[in-house]
Amino acid sequence: MPTRLRVLTRVAGTVLLLAQTCWACGQPSTSASREPAAAASKLAGPQEPVITHHSGTFNGRRVDYDAIVEPIIVANTAGVPAARLVTIAYVASGRSSPSRPVLFVFNGGPISPSSVLHMGAFGPKRVAIPDDLAADPAKFQTVDNTYTVLDVADLVFFDPAGTGYSRVLPGIDPTSYFSVTADAQQLAALIVEWCKAHQRLDSPKYLFGESYGTMRAAATASQLQKLPAPVPLAGIVLMGQALNIIEFSQRPANVTSYVVSLPTLAAIAWSHGKARTAGASFDRFIASVELFARTDYLTALYQGSSLPASTAKRIARRLEDYTGIPASWYQAHSLRISKELYRRELFRDRKEILGMTDGRYVGPAGGSNNYDPAEVTYRAFEKAFQSYLHEDLGLGRVGEYITQSPVRGFDRWKWDGTGISPFADWPYMSLVSAVFASSPRFRVMIGNGWLDTQTTVGAAQLALDQSGWPKDRTTLHFYQGGHMAYTIQASLRELMRDVRQFITADGAAEH
Repeated sequence: MPTRLRVLTRVAGTVLLLAQTCWACGQPSTSASREPAAAASKLAGPQEPVITHHSGTFNGRRVDYDAIVEPIIVANTAGVPAARLVTIAYVASGRSSPSRPVLFVFNGGPISPSSVLHMGAFGPKRVAIPDDLAADPAKFQTVDNTYTVLDVADLVFFDPAGTGYSRVLPGIDPTSYFSVTADAQQLAALIVEWCKAHQRLDSPKYLFGESYGTMRAAATASQLQKLPAPVPLAGIVLMGQALNIIEFSQRPANVTSYVVSLPTLAAIAWSHGKARTAGASFDRFIASVELFARTDYLTALYQGSSLPASTAKRIARRLEDYTGIPASWYQAHSLRISKELYRRELFRDRKEILGMTDGRYVGPAGGSNNYDPAEVTYRAFEKAFQSYLHEDLGLGRVGEYITQSPVRGFDRWKWDGTGISPFADWPYMSLVSAVFASSPRFRVMIGNGWLDTQTTVGAAQLALDQSGWPKDRTTLHFYQGGHMAYTIQASLRELMRDVRQFITADGAAEH
């Protein structure tokens, strides 16, 4: 059992509220405030930092560390105290020198808590998901996470207001944070406040964002760079990147979306024995798919109805070989199939549907359009995390830890510059480009699961190829598995190895 210590004074002390430029008016505003005691008493989570002391072995190194559950007030874009954010941080005991990196970790949503990444990848404990997909989720075990990067960096888990124990302050409209800019400003404010409270402003700082969190990472990096006193990041990791979101909705006329999705469909077909591989290894098979996608397939889709019938037949046969969907189906559907339709077509004869976030999973078709057979992993993470909060972090009865996003549908989210116009820009790649230009040592790592039908490997490759980012400061890694590839132990090991190398590449981290 961990030893427990309740700290009776706020670590953060006086809260400095960030100067933030309003995109609409271009005018900065600043303010400073202490946490309102009356308001704090009505909010979830601990009223002061709760610290427990632990030890663990990570990457073969024994590390003593403190788990710090801490409330911090941040301002909104108008400089008004708006949210009480509760972070969970792991700080190595006696090693919090300026040279030790800090990694801020968060999931997507828009607006969801970090509990999945916490219990799936980065926390000192994790839920061990068996490779046997038929295993009973009720029997999943929580085990020591020897793979996490706590040996080389301190970890801070971010839960946006409205999730976890984080809440907007009384009188603040929760939907005021339902935008790319406001959401990123919330995280930027939290990063500055946490670093000030723990004397870590000079530490190398990294972000790890997953799914929508990759957009948050891009916007936050940009905002931190533009502060009156800039807070540059050393790098960001984009897992399941959505910066170009090129293929998410798959508009029928967007031929590029079918090209970038094909490697994912082929990888899923491979995993279910539906692809014709001619004895090739997975790597060789996928390499042939990628070459076909960006050459013959792209050219064929571009020609549309002008494509000769004989060529269409040849392309359809290749698509059948790669994806397991009959050539006749492709010929009847202009050589294209969306990811959502593929989920329903591959096992239509069995009345089954593929997993959305992980194509390895299969479940009964006929339910909700949003049904995802892979969601059993989410429930396992949520259940384990609730126990972990109480048994390991000593939180007791401090209110509800919210795991569901308060954003009910993308139509409630403000995409800022993108608006609703079909001619609007999707600016998240350019935000990162600007950070590269202003920070000579800034780096980016992109990771993606082969079997993820939401954010695909092909879109990640396209994003990097079209980014114009410095090649010597970017890396790209693909892993077996889906949106949460780390549910596979071998992929978790690879992901943590790659993140560890990314963090230590500039020599800043301790060895």
